[in-house]
Amino acid sequence: MANDSSRLPHADSTQHLLRSLWRDRRIGAAIATAAALLLGFAIAHFMPRGPATATTALIVMITSFAVGGVAGLVMRSRWAMLLATIAYAIAIEIGRLNIIGPTVDAIRLNEPFGILALILGRGFHGLVGILPMILGVQWGIAIARSLSGKLVPKINSIHSIKLGGWAIAATIALIILAVCVALPASTPPILGANGKPLAGSIASLEKVRLGGQNQWIMLRSHSIDKPVLLYLSGGPGQSDLPYSRVLFDDLSRNFVVVSWDQRGTGKSYAAIDPTSTLTLDQAISDAIELTQYLRERFDEKKIYLLGESWGSILGVLAIQRQPELYYAWIGSGQMVNLRETDRRTYQDILALAIKTGDTSLATKMRAYGEPPYADSPYANAFVMGQYERLYQPYSPPQSYIQRGTAANLGPMGIFGSEYNLVEKVNVLRGLLDMFAVMYPQLQNIDFRKTIKQLEVPVYLLDGAAELKGRRDLAIEWFDILKAPRKQRFTFENAAHSVAFEQFEAFSKIMTETILPETYPKP
Repeated sequence: MANDSSRLPHADSTQHLLRSLWRDRRIGAAIATAAALLLGFAIAHFMPRGPATATTALIVMITSFAVGGVAGLVMRSRWAMLLATIAYAIAIEIGRLNIIGPTVDAIRLNEPFGILALILGRGFHGLVGILPMILGVQWGIAIARSLSGKLVPKINSIHSIKLGGWAIAATIALIILAVCVALPASTPPILGANGKPLAGSIASLEKVRLGGQNQWIMLRSHSIDKPVLLYLSGGPGQSDLPYSRVLFDDLSRNFVVVSWDQRGTGKSYAAIDPTSTLTLDQAISDAIELTQYLRERFDEKKIYLLGESWGSILGVLAIQRQPELYYAWIGSGQMVNLRETDRRTYQDILALAIKTGDTSLATKMRAYGEPPYADSPYANAFVMGQYERLYQPYSPPQSYIQRGTAANLGPMGIFGSEYNLVEKVNVLRGLLDMFAVMYPQLQNIDFRKTIKQLEVPVYLLDGAAELKGRRDLAIEWFDILKAPRKQRFTFENAAHSVAFEQFEAFSKIMTETILPETYPKP
């Protein structure tokens, strides 16, 4: 007769012990808590700012759902939702205590940008981490009920899983969210007269390895045989990919226009950690490494370098370090001494407040104190909100307004196709977190003292309506600067973003003045 091991005394005692553990809610609570804590600490270690790419967002969604399922299965109670999510959140916060930046720092509900930081950081992480975990708990409870105390589910038990209407709707919504997260970004092709992609053109988003970190660039040109123009966006932390695609379209007829999301910015937000690598010296090295890559890829001896705002600081420093790599420097919204600019702007805002009788504005500015602002980036964000009141009255060209409106890029360009869903969040949180890290490092820069000569031709795009605290310093530096060739182009109807606002005139300057003067004839 065959042995029936399930009838043996030790087998019965084992089954009894397992069933006892199954029924003991304290054991279930301990398991649920441990699983949530383990996941939280793991995510805090590998992605302390939460998911920064589509892949990591999907990983968080799946693992959070799975841990929630385990919690619901072992506790068989909706209390598991509260227990698991609190344990998960605590582990995340403890695990990233050494990470800095508004999206992970202490919550600031007294500042508009503090609320924005909460939404972009903890809010987005909650969407892709906490909500799937809550839904997973409900699934775990439903599965536990279908098992009816059995340790090994049967087919009919699985079929008997019952979910409430809200859980079914939430499951569908979670699947839709996952699909949206997984949708890739793209940049539209350059079209020929026949409406089809132009032969020999390039329009691509590409990942490059710079300084040991993955960073993204966008390349657009009607022909890959054209000279290369590298655009450095402002900030620090600003991503301009959709804007450069729309407003530099004319330029792409005569140049390979390269726009770069620097580490910690937009599509390159994941490269923000470790923050110890976010130094001014590393930013310069990254720019030079990208320059070398572009020279080799497009077989060019040199390239052109264009910088906007913070990008104008980075570009000048890169050219100072290795001028032999560049045909010319083009500065738009040229910055010279950030600390002095901020100090003058601070005084101008106070004067405006007194002139207009705006006592609340004066009080707030005095509370922040003179720059450099200790409460950066919140103080800087507030001050930037006053810029429109300081600009000289001007009217940008209608072509600029019309093209921007037609493109429908949304605030900070987040509606641009160049960003996937996670990267749209990154555009905003990258600006906040990068600014917090880099702003203190720029306080001792003064080109009037440290850079009085450049070994390449220099062209300055000057907006007459620019803030005096910026423009006066840029003109002062330009006047004392020695260069093989230099020229200043002044536009009455432009302020800080001259290359964008005057995109038609800028394209003409590049093709009819700068290119003939600097690019070697064949």
